[in-house]
Amino acid sequence: MPEEIMANLYRMQIRLPNSPLKVLNSYVIKGEGRNILIDTGFNHPECKESILSQLGELGIDLADTDIILTHLHADHTGLAPEIYRPGTRIFLTRKEIPWMLRESRRELWGRDNRRMLRSGFTHETIGDEKSFSTSRSMASDPDFDKYLPIDEGNEFSCGGYTLKAVLTPGHTPAHMCFWMEKQKTMFTGDHVLFDISPNITLWQNVDDSLGDYLESLKNIGKYDVKLALPGHRETGNFHARIAELLQHHEKRLEESYEVVLNNPGLTVYDIAGKMTWRIRCTSWEDFPASQKWFAVGECHSHLRHLERRGRVEAYDDGELIRYRAI
Repeated sequence: MPEEIMANLYRMQIRLPNSPLKVLNSYVIKGEGRNILIDTGFNHPECKESILSQLGELGIDLADTDIILTHLHADHTGLAPEIYRPGTRIFLTRKEIPWMLRESRRELWGRDNRRMLRSGFTHETIGDEKSFSTSRSMASDPDFDKYLPIDEGNEFSCGGYTLKAVLTPGHTPAHMCFWMEKQKTMFTGDHVLFDISPNITLWQNVDDSLGDYLESLKNIGKYDVKLALPGHRETGNFHARIAELLQHHEKRLEESYEVVLNNPGLTVYDIAGKMTWRIRCTSWEDFPASQKWFAVGECHSHLRHLERRGRVEAYDDGELIRYRAI
């Protein structure tokens, strides 16, 4: 059942099958003539049934609706092509549109697989990546190509509100938040979450994802946000949470540095296995393959940022990438 947040603005909670995130917050603004829908859920029948049912309760016609996607992840974009109707417009940050399309998606996924093998994964662990990666198995239709680009500063008006796009790279290469200045309200996507920390991985074609994320956090902290509307879970104190996230990553950087310092020559996979993770597993060996993928990606982003700070260095042993402290 949609939850009214303020006049004409609703939150719909879309359950995410087979995901530790559990639920996506999808937001709807009802307007006169056109509506706005922010984020959609996985390309999965359960998500589709949930979102269409709740849109029906609100009397929303998708043919009169603009779908705004905060970033490329499948839990936010997967369903968009499935609920597209003639008249629907689907917007996504310009830099991330290529990730959605068949040929570039296949190439980028292949490069990700090769990097994970060089990071210490085995072919057996990766296996058929769609069997363990919801970001791939429930991703959007790769043949859909009707995305319209969003650039920083673009504005969308609907229902008495004006949403301004704010570029916040880090969680993904060109993640967008949307700022309603008059209401001092920010749709934060996965850039600022309150009950969990956004996963920061090392992205293809991005030099320092974590560095981008930390800088984006500092920049968005300058906004006078009184109400944050995140992509998952509940809201909280926006500026206090930014301070917590910055501190969290400094602690993670120190932890990863200590592992490298005390264990020179390990792969990213092995370094990740020696770090602490909030997961109900007794050991690194017990981690599900999908969670190892996230952990190694996050560990790698921290190691890259330590490289840029001049504290560690990566070297190639001819087969794997290994790390040592400087």
